[in-house]
Parts: sequence; C-alpha cells; structure tokens
Amino acid sequence: MESVVRGFAVYLILLLVCRASGRRTLAQMTPFDFVLLLIVAETTQQALLGDDFSITNSVVLIVTLFVVDIGFSYLKRSSPGVAKLLDGQPTLLMHNGAVDHRALRRARVDTADLLVAARSQHGIERLDQIKHAVLETDSGISIIPAERGTGEETDSRSCS
Repeated sequence: MESVVRGFAVYLILLLVCRASGRRTLAQMTPFDFVLLLIVAETTQQALLGDDFSITNSVVLIVTLFVVDIGFSYLKRSSPGVAKLLDGQPTLLMHNGAVDHRALRRARVDTADLLVAARSQHGIERLDQIKHAVLETDSGISIIPAERGTGEETDSRSCS
C-alpha cells in the first residue's frame, strides 16, 4: 500500500511542478532541459521505490501511475474546470500580427521559437508574415499565416 501512496504523491508533485514551470518545458526542450529531465527521473525513481527494488513493487507502481493518469483523463473529460486546471488553456502569443511580449514572457517563449514553428509549419521567414500564433495546451505552437499581400494575383478561372 505504501507504494500506491508514494506513486500517487509523486504523480501529483510532478504534475504540479510541470504546470508551474510552464508549457515551454515540454515544447522547446534544450540540452539543459534534457539533463534536468534525466536528473528528475533518477530522483523520482528513488522517491517511488524507496528501499524496495522488487519487480512486484515496480509493477504496483507502474499500474498505480497508469490508473492515476487514466483517472485524471476521465475527470478532465467530465469537468472542463478540472481540464483547464490540469492542462491549462491555449495562450495567444501573437494577435493580428502583433507580438504579445507579456504572454511570451509568461510562457517562457521568445520570437525565435515563434519563427521556428512558422518555418516548420508554413515556410514563413519573418514575424510580419504571421497573423496569429497560439501556444497550445499540448505545448506546441500553432501558426496562422497572415494574408498574402495584394501584389500576388489570384487565378479566378473556374473549371467548367
């Protein structure tokens, strides 16, 4: 029973720390973030297992962690407030071509991160080519390109 309590407690602590550290931690992993993840994994293992390194204890912990995760998924599905609390909500980083520097600071994202997402999704090279940028709850950045300038002609011919 102690393993179940440990597993549940560590899950909650990790969930809180991940939420408090912001979504950038998951979205734009740097080498420092990777090293931190490895250290946290080792520390978490020690906290979960304590002195019992048996296979039985490991299985109990794995099942506990999955049951807690599944339980939270059902809870989030039935309660939008809980989902917002656990997962957060999308953050508008750019609106109508204007960068929201306050939102960028809160999310620990910079304009270089926006340009990386813009290049990979749409081949966009400059910020002025972005209409909206949204930091999604899954830590990804969605880019909505600005409308093309009037310099480009559109083909108005239709197929008949």
